[in-house]
Parts: sequence; structure tokens; C-alpha cells
Amino acid sequence: MSKLKGLSLFANVGIAEAYLKSIGVDILVANELDPERAKFYQEVYKDSKMICGDITDKKVFDEVIKESQERNIDFIIATPPCQGMSEAGLRLEFDERNYLITYAIEAIHALKPKFVLLENVPKQLTTKIKYNNEIILIPEYIKKELSHDYNFNKETLIMAKDYGVPQLRERNIFLLVRKDLPYIWEFPEKQKEITLKEAIGEIPSLDPLLREGLEETKKRFPDYEKKRENGLKVSKWHKPPIHSWKQVEWMMHTPSGKSAIYNEVFYPQKPDGTPIKAHHNNYRRLKWDMPCRTITQNNGVISSLACVHPGRPYTMGTETLYSDPRVLTIYELMIVTSLPIDWPIPNWANESFIRKVIGEGIPSNLVKVIVQNLLKQIE
Repeated sequence: MSKLKGLSLFANVGIAEAYLKSIGVDILVANELDPERAKFYQEVYKDSKMICGDITDKKVFDEVIKESQERNIDFIIATPPCQGMSEAGLRLEFDERNYLITYAIEAIHALKPKFVLLENVPKQLTTKIKYNNEIILIPEYIKKELSHDYNFNKETLIMAKDYGVPQLRERNIFLLVRKDLPYIWEFPEKQKEITLKEAIGEIPSLDPLLREGLEETKKRFPDYEKKRENGLKVSKWHKPPIHSWKQVEWMMHTPSGKSAIYNEVFYPQKPDGTPIKAHHNNYRRLKWDMPCRTITQNNGVISSLACVHPGRPYTMGTETLYSDPRVLTIYELMIVTSLPIDWPIPNWANESFIRKVIGEGIPSNLVKVIVQNLLKQIE
């Protein structure tokens, strides 16, 4: 029997919700702006009423409220887009996306749910918006609007790595409990960190598929086909990522945890040999002995932030090279995001789309353990 009936705002494809039904929370209504994401969500969560559209449109907002009222929604999870605040974004002052939180607040006022989970990047704590002719921080705005009716958690910053997720990913999460209820909702006790070696160390090694073609790939990597077949035996999502040879060669000479920009010979360079200017975390391999670095939406590109497989050393002639000169596969991304490995990704979804939505999602197990900490009291 369902303990809570939920509404998901800014639902993405439902990564946050992956375990909620199994612990007694039914997300009965969801809203997502992007039609492709909404379609993905509806195929995964067939029992939810997905309302696809812009929540800033009054008709869409009213439909969300109407459907939620009819289903007696008592729980809201809202994850407004973070690109206006994210360290990886432009962070324009008063970015219009930062105001989407106001629609979540309006929904809370309209529905008066028992519990609310509001998630965003840590930068939200120092981001300002214009409110009633004054400029205030977003957390101050949220509390001005809701503190009369809701109690808030004391600590709001949380690291996914502390809650059964093999990924660092820091988040700011407000947990709200309506004041007429006797519950105190805080984060649970921290768990032991899971390293990348523990999470994906036993998954078969893969060579990348070179953009230069299959024949060139086999020439450079004689075991490519054998490794590919072994990978597909594990999961259809553990398949070789596609990269250009020049980038692959740079990473073959880059040890675990290091960036190729520090290589003496095989460093990122232009055709004329000029070094490519890059951040110290670009072209960087992950480390085996710690959780994965924060996954971004650009996780399929070697030059992006710390997204290359840790690799293992091997000898070829007199050279020491490193295996798996590639980004993590979608299967590996699912693991470090703590998604169920049998999560039913629709077959029509292409790889770049899947990578983007995973990079923007909240780690599933993080949401699960936080909500479980509330449900224990309700039980």
C-alpha cells in the first residue's frame, strides 16, 4: 500500500524516482518541459500522469494542480534546472531559470502537501533573485514563503558519496514537513564510501570505437571485437563509446587519476603541435580508489571534466600504456548514479540523450535513503 502520493516537478526522465515506488511512494503526477524527456518518463513510469509542458504557462500549471488535487497528492519532489547556477554553467546574474523555483513554491501553496523535497546545486545557497522589489538569496525567499507552514531540515548540503552512491556529487536539499505533523525530517546517518574499483572494477574492459572507422579500430585494438562481445554479455548499455584516435592516443598515455594535459609528449594539441588550453580536470582519468567525480551532462566527451575510465597499465614493447582510453559507458554511468542496472531505458533513446539526462539527474539511491528516513517515522 502506498504511504505517500507524489508529484514530481521538473521531472527530467525520473532518475530521482527510480526506487520510490519500491519503498512506498507513488509518483502519480509529473511535469516536464521537454517532450522527449516526458515521453521517456511516461514509458518508464506508466502509472504516472505525465503533463508535458512549460510550468510557467498558466494552463499547464493549472493542469498540474488539478491532477494533483484529484489524486490527493501529499508529497512533492521538485528539482528545478540548475544550469543558471551550476559551476559548469555561465551563471548569468538573475538567469530566468533561477526563477523556476517560484513555480514550485506556488504549487506547494496550492496543494499544501505534507512533505516536500526541494533539490538543487550548492550554488543555490548564494544565488539571488528579485522578490517583492528587493534582491534576496533563493534560500531566504523559500523560507519567507514557506516557514510559516513548514519546518525545514537544519543541514541542507549533502554529498551523494555518503549515501551508497559511488559518485561525489554535492547537492543542496531542503526537506520540508508541514507544521501540523509530528515528524522531524533530516538526512540519515552517513554510509561507507563506495570506490570506483568496488563499483565498476569487475566490469569487462572495453576499447573505444574510433571515429576513423571499424577497420582502423581493429588495427589499433586487435581485441576490440572480443571485448565488445564480452561487454554486451553484461549489458546492452556496456558498449564501446566512440572517440577520435588522437584523443584516444593521448589517454592511452595517461595514468589513472591524471590529466593528459600534463603528459610530456602525448598531450592535447592542435594539428600544428600547439598545446590545447584546458582546465586541469579536462582530459582527466578517474581514480580507482575513490568515488566517481561528479557526472556532468557532457560525460560522453573525453575533453570534458574528469569523465574518462580509470584504466589499467599494460606493456606494449617498451611502452607502458593504459587500457580503456574512453569515457564511462552508459551501463557504468547507471552504476555510479546508483540507478537499478535493469532500469528500463527506452530503446529509442540515443546515447547522447541518455548521457545528458543522467548527467542532470539526482542519484537515485540518495533520494531513496533520504525518503526512507522519513518513512521510518510514518510507519
